[in-house]
Amino acid sequence: MATLISGIEQHPLRIPAGLVTIDADLSLPTDASGLVLFAHGSGSSRFSPRNRFVAAVLGKAGLASVLADLLTPEEEAIDERTRHLRFDIELLAQRLVAATDWLGQPGANRLPNLPIGYFGASTGAGAALVAASERPEVVRAVVSRGGRPDLAGDALSGVRAPTLLIVGGNDVPVIGMNERAAAQITAETQLIIVPGATHLFEEPGTLDIVAARAQEWFLQHLARE
Repeated sequence: MATLISGIEQHPLRIPAGLVTIDADLSLPTDASGLVLFAHGSGSSRFSPRNRFVAAVLGKAGLASVLADLLTPEEEAIDERTRHLRFDIELLAQRLVAATDWLGQPGANRLPNLPIGYFGASTGAGAALVAASERPEVVRAVVSRGGRPDLAGDALSGVRAPTLLIVGGNDVPVIGMNERAAAQITAETQLIIVPGATHLFEEPGTLDIVAARAQEWFLQHLARE
C-alpha cells in the first residue's frame, strides 16, 4: 500500500529476479524526471541510513529512487555467517539487471517508465557497473560512493553510461582503485575526492557533498528527452 510523505509517494515493491523475489522501497515524487536504483554495499540493505539520506535529497529534486535488497532474507542470513555473497558481484549485478528490466516494463508494474540511473556504494558500485555494461541502452548514469569499481573487472570497458566516482580523501586505498577503474571506463567519467572523508562518509558535511554531487549528475544525465 502506498503512503504519501512530503508530497512523495512511498511504495513497497516485490521484484521478480530469476528464481527469487527481492524486496524494495520506491519513493516517487510527482512528475519525476528519472529513477535511481540503489545497489548497496557489503553487509548493507535497503534500510541503509546513508543511502536513504541520498535518496531523500534526490527526491527533493524530482528524482524517484528504488532501494532494493539484492539478496533475499535467507541469503542475508547465510552471508552474515560466510560474508561471501556480498562479494559475488556477478550475482548482485544479475539481480540489478532483473530489477532494471522489471522497472522498465511500461505498464506491467503500474509504474511510470522513467530514465534509469544507478547509485552504487562500496561493493555495490562494482555490481552497478557490471549491470550498466549489460544494459547500455537503458542505464543513463552511474554514481559510485566509496565504491569498489575495480570489482567490475573487464566489464568496465563496456560501460557506456556517464559515471561519477566519489571517494573520501582519507580512504587512500580506495582512491587508487577508483583511479585505475576510471582509466578503463571509456564513457564520460569524473572522479571527485571529498577532503577529510573516510570510507563511510561519516564526518560532518561529507555525505551532504555526496548527495549534492549525485543530484547534479543525475539531473544532468537523466533529464527526459
